[in-house]
Amino acid sequence: MARRRSFEDMNCSIARSLDVIGEWWTLLIVREAFRGVRRFDVFADRLGIASNILTARLRRLVEHDVLAERVYQERPLRVEYRLTPKGRELFPVLLALLQWGDRWYAQDGPPVALEHIPCGHRTRAVMVCDHCGERIDARQTRALPGRGAAEDAPSLVPSA
Repeated sequence: MARRRSFEDMNCSIARSLDVIGEWWTLLIVREAFRGVRRFDVFADRLGIASNILTARLRRLVEHDVLAERVYQERPLRVEYRLTPKGRELFPVLLALLQWGDRWYAQDGPPVALEHIPCGHRTRAVMVCDHCGERIDARQTRALPGRGAAEDAPSLVPSA
């Protein structure tokens, strides 16, 4: 397997995020963590993932503070993996992928429905402007330089 290039030096938040969560098993591990999975053997069983790959992905998620290890047994030493605040902030990413997959790849209907526990209704995630509350659409947004933009950065491409 060819080693992929790192994006850590690229001045792009999407690229840097993909450096941590962009490998396909990684978001499935995070999905399972949101479903309450904490132990290595349960991740392995639920995902059907090889132990060496699971070990590497869990290690990377811990290194980047997406998951935290907690000892649950001393002898032999056993740890469980829990989402950190940084990891819990991936929830909207998973929702976006879920809804996109439901729209384009769930020919027999969505395999999972989300219930908003406080009101008891099925729901969908909706992106809204944090200022005016209107829905966000790619055609109604544009990319502007942020405070972390490099001075010699190429001009920003207009959004879709």
